[in-house]
Amino acid sequence: VCRSNKSPWVCLTCSSVHCGRYVNGHAKKHYEDAQIPMTNHKKTEKQEKVQHTVCMDCSSYSTYCYRCDDFVVNDTKMGLVQKVREHLQNLENSAFTSDRHRKRKLLENSSLNSKLLKVNGSTTALCATGLRNLGNTCFMNAILQSLSNIQQFCCYFKELPAVELRNGKTAGRRTYHTRSQGDNNVSLVEEFRKTLCALWQGSQTAFSPESLFYVVWKIMPNFRGYQQQDAHEFMRYLLDHLHLELQGGFNGVSRSVILQENSNLSASNKCCINGASTVVTAIFGGILQNEVNCLICGTESRKFDPFLDLSLDIPSQFRNKRTKNQESGPMCTLRDCLRSFTDLEELDETELYMCHKCKKKQKSTKKFWIQKLPKVLCLHLKRFHWTAYLRNKVDTYVEFPLRGLDMKCYLLEPENSGPESCLYDLVAVVVHHGSGVGSGHYTAYAAHEGRWFHFNDSTVTLTDEETVGKAKAYILFYVERQAKPGAEKL
Repeated sequence: VCRSNKSPWVCLTCSSVHCGRYVNGHAKKHYEDAQIPMTNHKKTEKQEKVQHTVCMDCSSYSTYCYRCDDFVVNDTKMGLVQKVREHLQNLENSAFTSDRHRKRKLLENSSLNSKLLKVNGSTTALCATGLRNLGNTCFMNAILQSLSNIQQFCCYFKELPAVELRNGKTAGRRTYHTRSQGDNNVSLVEEFRKTLCALWQGSQTAFSPESLFYVVWKIMPNFRGYQQQDAHEFMRYLLDHLHLELQGGFNGVSRSVILQENSNLSASNKCCINGASTVVTAIFGGILQNEVNCLICGTESRKFDPFLDLSLDIPSQFRNKRTKNQESGPMCTLRDCLRSFTDLEELDETELYMCHKCKKKQKSTKKFWIQKLPKVLCLHLKRFHWTAYLRNKVDTYVEFPLRGLDMKCYLLEPENSGPESCLYDLVAVVVHHGSGVGSGHYTAYAAHEGRWFHFNDSTVTLTDEETVGKAKAYILFYVERQAKPGAEKL
């Protein structure tokens, strides 16, 4: 209908091909149009069978049912869905004939021309690569794009040696995974490395991370299925599993040897989570000091907790819905959230502290200090909270700095830090659009070589700092500002 070559969906009832909902939504309209004759009379079993409710993504081969409003993994008894899938694969493999090859070159050239932009009067290529949505996988895409723009972290994985997990007849050939079966010989580190290498190379408009998603399904059962997931929860699982796999060795090379290749990471890092240090803890790892004081006898208890990110409450006084342009009431800032996290608070009746001196649970106060700041400070704003029956979203706008976030006042020993060692600059923001954690849509903003980009699955657009600053952030990634050479310690 609109002649778009983005996100093609084929109707499994009549084989019509339309664009998906993130283009112009003609696939959904095709389904809705097929419902119109059914509205004036009673539905029969025979009539229900001819409804155009099921379609397939021609890029990822995932199947979607508009009646269920969800992706589906089951098939017919005759395996008809799989037959369509194989047919589409054969069509894709036959695309290397001269005629198809010529058409593909024309499409690539037109897409490349559309990715040119003017900077300071000269034309330059927009080499950013989007990530295809494999069925509500925007939560994964937003996190992957954010991590890909954290230079030190991304470069480490891209420089790892490649691992060939497939050999023989399937070597180098794109294969479809049902994600319920398959080889146990999977490597999250390897697929993560391949995905990062595919981004920012400029050779394609969008990359399909289905191999990585297959591994995620294999080793993280929580994320199986096509329902919307929480981006922060996925990020934590991803970092934890990368950390564990790197500790166990990679491609026959022990973890310690890999870390020695980047001595700056291993030498300066003393934050270990679940065992030895890896690049994950070297980049994201910090240490909190948790102080608990008994209000009855005054006994103080201290313990050190390693962290990869800080989850911050949005203070209750700011939880009414506000936009940045509203003047009614004070505006919530990131500093308000950090202050709420680190301020002294009295624990309520459900969190009574077991005092070792009193030998029983007593009322007490708690306070957090940051004992060691990480190289990349990841701040998660708690936008989802449980009420009696529902998990609601706090839609409050939180103002955050793009440059110069000063963390010195939250440090346990600020006098031991340098003049710029506590300053952080924003590198990426994950935003949740919508009202609930199980619905809505995730996108990301990230800075690359001095320019800001908006990553919306397969679509990548250039944006500006003002637009980024207005975003209702869910996860913020700040990179430690490097001290200038020769700067004297104050």
